[in-house]
Amino acid sequence: MNKTDWARQALAVFDQVVATGVGLRPREGQRLMAEQVACTLAAADLGSAPAELQEEGAGAPTPERAIAVVQAGTGVGKSLAYGVPAIAIALARNTRVVISTATVALQEQLVHKDLPALAALMPQPFRFALAKGRGRYVCKLKLERLLHPVDPEHDAEDDLHAEDDLFAGLADGPRGPQARGQQQAVYAAMGADLASGRWDGDRDTLPVPPEPELWQRVAADVSSCSARHCPAYGECSYFQQRKALVGAQVIVVNHDLLLSTLGSRTLPELDNCLLVIDEAHHLPATALEQFASHMDLSRLGWLDRLTSRALKVGGQLGVEEVADIPKHAALLRQAMQDLARLVMHQYGEALRQPLRQGGWAARPGEEASRARVSGGRLPESMGPVLAQLAHSTQVYVDALRAISKALRAEMRDQPQDARRLATQYAQLGSLAPRLEAVHATTRWLLHSPEEGGAPVAKWFTWRGAGEHGVLHAHASPTLPGGTLRHHLWSSVRAAVLTSATLTSCGRFDFLLREIGLADDPDVTTLEVPSPFDFRRQGRLVLAATRADPKQAAAFTQEMVQALMRDLRGVRHGALVLFTSREQMRQATEALPEDLRARVLVQNEWPRQRLLQQHAQRVAAGQPSIIFGMQSFGEGLDLPGRLCEDLFITKLPFMPPDDPVGEARAEWLREAGRDPFMELVVPATAIRLAQWVGRAIRTEEDEAHVVCYDRRLTQTSYGQRLLAGLPPFERVHVSAAAECA
Repeated sequence: MNKTDWARQALAVFDQVVATGVGLRPREGQRLMAEQVACTLAAADLGSAPAELQEEGAGAPTPERAIAVVQAGTGVGKSLAYGVPAIAIALARNTRVVISTATVALQEQLVHKDLPALAALMPQPFRFALAKGRGRYVCKLKLERLLHPVDPEHDAEDDLHAEDDLFAGLADGPRGPQARGQQQAVYAAMGADLASGRWDGDRDTLPVPPEPELWQRVAADVSSCSARHCPAYGECSYFQQRKALVGAQVIVVNHDLLLSTLGSRTLPELDNCLLVIDEAHHLPATALEQFASHMDLSRLGWLDRLTSRALKVGGQLGVEEVADIPKHAALLRQAMQDLARLVMHQYGEALRQPLRQGGWAARPGEEASRARVSGGRLPESMGPVLAQLAHSTQVYVDALRAISKALRAEMRDQPQDARRLATQYAQLGSLAPRLEAVHATTRWLLHSPEEGGAPVAKWFTWRGAGEHGVLHAHASPTLPGGTLRHHLWSSVRAAVLTSATLTSCGRFDFLLREIGLADDPDVTTLEVPSPFDFRRQGRLVLAATRADPKQAAAFTQEMVQALMRDLRGVRHGALVLFTSREQMRQATEALPEDLRARVLVQNEWPRQRLLQQHAQRVAAGQPSIIFGMQSFGEGLDLPGRLCEDLFITKLPFMPPDDPVGEARAEWLREAGRDPFMELVVPATAIRLAQWVGRAIRTEEDEAHVVCYDRRLTQTSYGQRLLAGLPPFERVHVSAAAECA
């Protein structure tokens, strides 16, 4: 069977599924997308080059790549449009499909709803499985050790997560006898449920999710996991999940797992499988999070514990490399202390200014501050210290790898001693990521861009109370596209990227740059319009305020007044989206008593409980209004009467005020470019389209959308934003007139 036959057969399967599926009917846009998916995934060469290309004297053939970027409007039914042809082609080519989504919740929707429905309709059976990161599963060995310490007197010394956790702030939570007793009770309940089979070891299936610090002590992680050498391997929740992946033709992951496991063989090799990335507009942000790094320059007690353990274990195993550890541990400690002093000397003034904005805030009683390195150019005085850090950490990391290799060999050769050896492996592995974080951060801090190239974002943070604080060094790439091009797309042969919002202001250009596929000759773009009749079903009221939204106090006061009067017209379900907690707080406090009884405010209720309450009220014929922020502007499905009115209080601009965004904006300005038009407006267009997309969810819905931000109609970029919205009937009024 050739590539054309694969695509033709996949489309035939799609047509058959649509024809036989209950509640399914032919949709022009859905089939157009299915055709693009089939042609794309059939066209690529997977694995080694095809035999017909390997002619004698032809040289090394270049495998054909094929990538499609498909925007599928709300109502297209994209999971069916990509799922059926992708699975059909995978079965025909004897390969597998990896579907990546933005969140675990979307993974579970695919695995528990969409894929079972497909499996019941497709002519050829297939198996599917959900893949989650190792850290979402309990480590049975760690849990047993906490519940039944072998040597209680030395338990504190051997604690795998001692007092200065790398990612914690100063406050590590309560540590008194009562708190420890409560923690032990939680662990005891976990252990009992795991042993009885009531719990499968997956954090997401616990009735009450544990606090992050509490879960971290028992979570599986790659650095402390001895895998098949562990005495609890046969009962391991994570590896039970891994076994389910072996026989699955479809594996559902999330973007974090996809990027964090590149090159690790945790998932199928990307040059020999079909990749579908759903909710692809989240990929750039996930990439920046995955490839950023940071290190603690204040709390170094972990280094002494790691050195002590490495010398003890390495010495017992006769590992020659341990001889270098004491010297480089001392050099490493000295270099980190020197770097901390240099940072405070150079950036101390900025780090003494409390910071309470920019996406993060201090804990109660703490202060937080940040100092970004302009242009990514550190003072020359830091160069020798960073060079020493890079060298010493590399030597130390190599020594730890030698010890880990020797430990695995010993576990293989001495199975009767596996439990003690696995504990030693875990003790070293629990601290090794801190050393690796120092190494990775140092390399980024030493990085200098090529002439005209984008800089690495570098910054320092301080968190503390009074004279006591914790200093961190941070570094991150600034261009997600370059990072994805190097780490992801260099391995991928066949891929489909899709979402309801991939175009910005009507064009794919911004998204393609952000995901690293701009000017890629193997990329095809397709925009599949929604089947909804937006002109008939929707009405967009552009209720401009007199106050400029940049004048926050005056704008919020006028907007809230208009909103209060508009909310009285809500007959069924409504959603109000805010851009800040302060804005939402002021609107909530302004609610008259009768309206307050109708409003459900985000974070005052658990999300699922809030949505259930909203649905119950609407079903009972009562008006119900949800006040929410960004997380309620995307992925929230409120069909029919659940969202007949949508109020957008202010355009969802997110200025680049985080260190990575600031570094990128600074670089663009230095090059004579406008970061507002290149970054902020395109990103806002995608976010606004997502927000407006909450209004019409089915072909029967009718909705009324109100936006109070006058910039949508009175600026040139506002016209660009409007171009990316559905073609609703548009009505122009003033907020004052709307209130009259």
